[in-house]
Amino acid sequence: MTTAAVVLAAGLGRRFDHPQGKLRAPARGRPLVAWALDAAAEAGIGEVLVVVGEDDLSDLLPAGARVVVNPDPAAGQATSLACGVRAARAAGHDAVVVGLADQPGVPAEAWRRVAASPSPVATATFGGARRPPVRLDAAVWPLLPQAGDEGARVLLRQRPDLVAEVPCPGDPTDVDTLEDLERWT
Repeated sequence: MTTAAVVLAAGLGRRFDHPQGKLRAPARGRPLVAWALDAAAEAGIGEVLVVVGEDDLSDLLPAGARVVVNPDPAAGQATSLACGVRAARAAGHDAVVVGLADQPGVPAEAWRRVAASPSPVATATFGGARRPPVRLDAAVWPLLPQAGDEGARVLLRQRPDLVAEVPCPGDPTDVDTLEDLERWT
């Protein structure tokens, strides 16, 4: 059984006003996205797939990571998740662990703990709150939405019988605005 780490990095960042764009904005001396990319790679759970939109981020990828292009990121996060799952399926993976590019405080240990769950769907919990990363076994991929602004959350709501919660260390805060970035840094 093989697993891919999928980092969703195709969001449009409409609420984030920075000349370099959201994912390239400096955060503690590095581009914001570098924190999530490095955590996914450091976790060592398998191939790292980075779903991008207009900014391919190739210059920021850790060694061995691969870009997957979402041709229509404006159609919502579910399309990015679908692109990542298709790439994982084509590469022969049996599961994915999906995280968000704008969650710089989620450490590699959270990715590893979620990946180790035997449940068809496993979600990290931080202080009892469910947040990415989320493990999705290939058996549940057909149940995922193909469009819209929600990805795996739809499946977590509709099929709670498949979901395991995995307590994780770290800070799952999304950086959606400049104010969020200032609080994090």
